[in-house]
Amino acid sequence: MVDIRHRVAIAAPAEKVYDAVATADGLSQWWTRDGVRGTSQVGSRLGFFFGTPQPAAVMQVTELTALAPARRVGWRCVAGADDWVATTVTFDVREQDGTTVVLFGHDGWREQSEFMAHCSARWAYFLLSLKSYLETGTGTPFPEDLTF
Repeated sequence: MVDIRHRVAIAAPAEKVYDAVATADGLSQWWTRDGVRGTSQVGSRLGFFFGTPQPAAVMQVTELTALAPARRVGWRCVAGADDWVATTVTFDVREQDGTTVVLFGHDGWREQSEFMAHCSARWAYFLLSLKSYLETGTGTPFPEDLTF
């Protein structure tokens, strides 16, 4: 199995960072304004829309830990691109030296591929959108994102 990892430091309180990755409203500020549908509760599902009538990904919420110091959001992909199904996504949020650090993982890829490289670049872009949203109030979620 192959994993994607990214780390980003954000000048915002850990509670706000956690809310931005744990709630549908927060996710729509930095990942996709086209739609985050569902309830962010352990065991429920979230559908993420990117310009199509069907969700591009459906994630089952597997973990929501809001208490310091180990804030964590975990998802398992249950529908979407074949390479995503059965992978897991995690956001570990912690305070470190006066800033908040997000350690992101998209784990369990069957193999390295061009699509995986594309997704890694897109995740990096959207994590910088998260940073921008929390530090300036403006993110660059889909469809306002740059495509590459």
